[in-house]
Amino acid sequence: MSNQQITPALCDWIVEQARAGHRPEAVLEAMKSSGWREDIALEALETVLSGMVEEHAQGPGLSPPNRVPELLLAGSSPRVWAHDREVSILMSMREPRVVVFGNLLADEECDEMVELADQRLARSHTVDTSTGDSEVNAARTSDGMFFSRGEHLVCERLEARLAALVQWPLENGEGLQVLRYRPGAEYKPHYDYFDPVQPGTPSILKRGGQRVATIVTYLNTPTRGGATTFPDVGLEIAPLKGHAVFFSYDRPHPTTRTLHGGAPVLEGEKWVATKWLRVGRFD
Repeated sequence: MSNQQITPALCDWIVEQARAGHRPEAVLEAMKSSGWREDIALEALETVLSGMVEEHAQGPGLSPPNRVPELLLAGSSPRVWAHDREVSILMSMREPRVVVFGNLLADEECDEMVELADQRLARSHTVDTSTGDSEVNAARTSDGMFFSRGEHLVCERLEARLAALVQWPLENGEGLQVLRYRPGAEYKPHYDYFDPVQPGTPSILKRGGQRVATIVTYLNTPTRGGATTFPDVGLEIAPLKGHAVFFSYDRPHPTTRTLHGGAPVLEGEKWVATKWLRVGRFD
């Protein structure tokens, strides 16, 4: 293309792509493939995204994208090294970004974490973004507890593996939360990020900023039920002992398509260890 200029029509198109959930790097590649010079495409992207950031600061809207945890995959290899253990890549989806790991924890490590957590279980809470406090929520019918970061050696090993897998600093992770779901217990579909328009969110974000990724590790295999579901994309992940599911979200917005839930346990129990990753250091 000659005489390339940043026009209102181009800016409108970029906004449409961003609101559809496409990452900036994907939009840039699409523009280059259409013949736009890279410097012009970058300038247009920066102009539009800066405007969207300003719009969001003034009221509800689309938040700017965050840098997110990501896997460093060696070509098409189905296995990666995670700190001290070889882990299998069982499934990888790009949009939304969802990856299923196999063999993340050994059976004896799962059993040890269950035993340690069982002594401190209580009815699970969720964060109330209208106040910034935690509360019992009817949508979440599990029992749970939190380990502080690195509280036990088995926690330290799991956290080190996760940090290595997704290239994210240890200190940017919340402590592991272990949950037990009895028959009939579930967690209805929800988002893990903190809604930026809620009045309690600013106080929550003082500790580490926004959440950008979640990793759920399965500590046992329920007899029936208990899948992790992603309703927006029709995905269900079976809870298998030692396996884990990772998903990231670069902005606190439904366009990330990270709506997810824990389907009801139909028989037996389900134990999981959940790790949330923040933009910054979580203390």
